[in-house]
Amino acid sequence: MSLTPPTSPVPRTALLRTPHLPLLAALYTAQGLPYGFFTLALPVLMREAGWSLTALGFLQFLAAPWVLKMLWAPVVDHHGTRRAWLLSMQLGSCALALAMAAMGFHEGSIGLFVAVFAFNLLAATQDVATDGLAVRLLNAQQRGLANGIQVGAYRFGMVLGGGLLLWLLARTSWSVTFLAMAALLALLTLPVWRMAEPPPASHPSADPTGPTDPTETAHPHAPAALLSAAPATVADADAASPPRGLALALLWLHRALRPGVLPLAGLIFCFRFGDQMASALITPFLLDHGVDKPTLALMKGAVGSGTSLLGAALGGWLMLRMGRRQALLGSGLAQVGVFGLYALAATGWGGMPLLWVATLAEGVIGTVATVALFSLMMDAADPAHAGTDYTLLGSIGFSLATLGGIAGGMVGDAFGYTAAFVAGGLLSGAGVVALVRWLDGHPLNVRVREAWH
Repeated sequence: MSLTPPTSPVPRTALLRTPHLPLLAALYTAQGLPYGFFTLALPVLMREAGWSLTALGFLQFLAAPWVLKMLWAPVVDHHGTRRAWLLSMQLGSCALALAMAAMGFHEGSIGLFVAVFAFNLLAATQDVATDGLAVRLLNAQQRGLANGIQVGAYRFGMVLGGGLLLWLLARTSWSVTFLAMAALLALLTLPVWRMAEPPPASHPSADPTGPTDPTETAHPHAPAALLSAAPATVADADAASPPRGLALALLWLHRALRPGVLPLAGLIFCFRFGDQMASALITPFLLDHGVDKPTLALMKGAVGSGTSLLGAALGGWLMLRMGRRQALLGSGLAQVGVFGLYALAATGWGGMPLLWVATLAEGVIGTVATVALFSLMMDAADPAHAGTDYTLLGSIGFSLATLGGIAGGMVGDAFGYTAAFVAGGLLSGAGVVALVRWLDGHPLNVRVREAWH
């Protein structure tokens, strides 16, 4: 398998033949598999055990590694190889699933919560290595398509985890379910064995699709230790040793202090906060409205995540045809309408047919918005610090939006589902408009500027 980065724009007819896309698809599927299972299974089981919506919201803290991964992203970027990191995390997830199969769990078990946290830690670290690999290998055309594949593969993993494995749990036991999870994760590890390590980035700001952007130069207020650790030329990049000690520990801070990074991350946070505020309530809402577990597994795990595969394909196509701006703005505003459908259903209007329509619409539209946002984040990442830069935007702007799940639960407990869906939709719509307006005047670098329109 050749993993050499393209040096010129690739014709659209050849994009699907890019050899490293199957590897990325397998890696993102492996991330979505346990996430889909625990995201659907835990809220259902805890709600049945009598947990409040606010308490369910605090399950978001089990996803803390996705927020904190920016702290160790520089280690993944600058120590070891991508292949070694990926194999270690994948095999670690397989071993953890086997260990869970050998242990007994019940709803509310402390051991179960610890295991979920550990799965998130492994997956978050694998994600840093995978995202860095993608940024380094793909040009501007491929980034849009690859993010469609990324989100589609992740959603497919959620289909397997939230659909197949949840269905299996409802009919068998925890042990059988985790054995099946371990087998699927092992299968998804096979492409990593065949991968070749990509060559290092030729320049901290190198991008195969355009010239170096002057905004990618070192931040004037960066710590001296960090500046001495960051190569300034191609020769320096080849000769410099990886940053160590304090420089490595604070490298993520230096990357965050580059002009425009924190405002962009904050606007992404505003957009995703409202989205998460409403999205986190959908599963307990369906359960409270009489949808049983097998139907819920079909609706959200199989059909909902399955339609998101269509959204991923549509999102990748829109990245090629329309650019990031139109795709992000259109899908972000359409998402407000989707949450409006759930708000109507919460009032008692429409019954099960409306719930099915809302599920299908959420799968397609929400995925298009995610593809556009992830493509934008990948555009903003410097190939020499790919995992760190992408992780920063994800952690600050996206993962912290899991706080929206807590806010949604509190609003739902206090004012009901209708108010929570309306509030989440309005905040999400306002956030995407603010994000688009800011980027119109403040493209972060040449890669963002090229792809934005």
